[in-house]
Amino acid sequence: MTWLATAGGYQVTLRSGEVVCRNPKGRELRSVPPAVRDDAVVTGLRQLTEWLARHDTQCRSDVERWMVRSLPVPAAVLAQVWPDEAWRTALTDLVVAALDDDDRWDPDEVGFLRAAGDGGIGVVNLDGETVRLAADRIAIPHPVLLADLDDLREFAADLAVHQSVDQLFRQTWTRPGTVDPQATTVADHAGGKYEQLRHLLARATSLGYPVRGGYAVCRIFEAGRTVEARAWVGDGEPYYETHTGDLVFTDREGTGMRLGAVGPVAWSEGMRMAAALYAGRVVATDGEDA
Repeated sequence: MTWLATAGGYQVTLRSGEVVCRNPKGRELRSVPPAVRDDAVVTGLRQLTEWLARHDTQCRSDVERWMVRSLPVPAAVLAQVWPDEAWRTALTDLVVAALDDDDRWDPDEVGFLRAAGDGGIGVVNLDGETVRLAADRIAIPHPVLLADLDDLREFAADLAVHQSVDQLFRQTWTRPGTVDPQATTVADHAGGKYEQLRHLLARATSLGYPVRGGYAVCRIFEAGRTVEARAWVGDGEPYYETHTGDLVFTDREGTGMRLGAVGPVAWSEGMRMAAALYAGRVVATDGEDA
């Protein structure tokens, strides 16, 4: 970014998200001096920095939602946002696949996203070749759905791939065969003690899970239907002790689902939420729960 003139002959610019100032002689200063700290140009740069940070966060959040909710992404949308650095950073090197007319994708035909534009969707496949996907829509598969997840992780390490949105190395859970398909609750992460309910509520919110009716909620759109994973956190007085409770799954109408009817993405994301809430529990010095 170019240098901008301010009062007193000082000049300012943005560098790595910070306002940098130099004096009238051209020497860069360690900090913005009080004489220009409230200058309109400096204020404008700080506001721009804050907006860019919010925009960057929103882009990553939107892309993660596309993945978790299995939302088809039009190639035209990717082409339109690709020139934006925040969007491009969030999307680059994610594993993507072309969707057919029935919103299906071939698990063996995936690649690392490298370009999007009029020429199609550019990816690097597992053979190390750069190819174009001639598709109107693409999917950003949840990692639990990737058949070659281990190979993709190994290939990503070889290519020094960095994903801004957690996909390949996102922790996943697969429903064990020992789970009773007729059961309706999962107690694997129940019983985690919090000294105050407000601490658990704050953790849920910081992790991006809204709390409704005493449950932390994660909404997933999978196989054409909406499923909510709900982990009990409590609904009493905010300063009272609480414990994490069972994980349940409900359909769009809020009706409880049997575990055998829960899809792989909903199961993985629900368990991920429950485990993250349980991880913040009070732990005694001997390593056991307090």
